[in-house]
Amino acid sequence: MRKLFMAGNWKMHMTESEALNFVKQVKPLVADVTDKDMLICPPFPVLSRMQDALKDSNVALGAQNMHFEEKGAFTGEVSGPMLKAVGCEYVIIGHSERRQYFGETNEIVNKKLKAALNHDLLPIVCVGESLEQRENNETMKVIEAQIRESFKDLITADFKGTGADLAINDWSQITIAYEPVWAIGTGKTASPEQAQEVHAFIRSLLPKEVAQKVRILYGGSVKPDNVKELMAKPDIDGGLVGGASLKPESFAGLCVFD
Repeated sequence: MRKLFMAGNWKMHMTESEALNFVKQVKPLVADVTDKDMLICPPFPVLSRMQDALKDSNVALGAQNMHFEEKGAFTGEVSGPMLKAVGCEYVIIGHSERRQYFGETNEIVNKKLKAALNHDLLPIVCVGESLEQRENNETMKVIEAQIRESFKDLITADFKGTGADLAINDWSQITIAYEPVWAIGTGKTASPEQAQEVHAFIRSLLPKEVAQKVRILYGGSVKPDNVKELMAKPDIDGGLVGGASLKPESFAGLCVFD
C-alpha cells in the first residue's frame, strides 16, 4: 500500500527567520505522525539552515527546482550536487509556474528528471492542464503528452530487455504531482471525483510493472478542510500544497488527519 505524502511548496515565501520560526512551531505538531511522509520545499537561500533545523525530525527537506547540468556558466541556477550538499532529499520538477513563467518544456523537465535521479535526489514531477485546456476537453490529451514526454526513456523502457532493473529502480524514486493549473492559488479545487479521474488516467499511462507503486499527489488548493475527502480517493496519494503549507497549524492539519 502506498504511504500518503504531504509536500509543502513554499514558492517565493519565507525569509530565514520566518522559516526557522515555522520549523520550530511545526515540529511538535507533527512529531507523532508515522503514517505519512512529510516534506517542505523552502526557497534556495533558506535551505542550508533548514538542514540543521529539521535534523532528527520526521519532516524531509526538498528544493523547488534544479538545473539539469552538474555545473557550468548558468547564472542564477542551482545544480543537483549543490542541493544534496545542503541536505535536500527531494526536488520539485516542472511545476506549472516554471512551465508558464520560465518556459520549461517537457524536454527540459525530462532532462531535469534524469539529472535528479543521477544525483540521488527524489523527483516530484508536476503535470497539469490550464483552465482553457479543461474547458476545451483537452485535459487527458495534455496530461498524456506531459507524461510521455517528461518521462521519456522511462515510459518507453523495455521491461523485458536489458536495463529493465535500472528503469524499475528509477521509478521507485519518482513521485508525480497532478496540479490543475486553474486550481492553483485560485481557491478553486477540482472535485475529488475530477481529481481521481485524472490520477487514475495518469496511473494507466505508467508501465504496468510500476504503476501501483508510484505515488501521485494532488496539487490544487489542498487545505485542511478538504484534504480528508481528497485523500479518500484510491489513486490520490497525498498533496503538493502551496498556500496551506505556509502556516504551521495549517500544514500540520494536512498531516494529522485520520
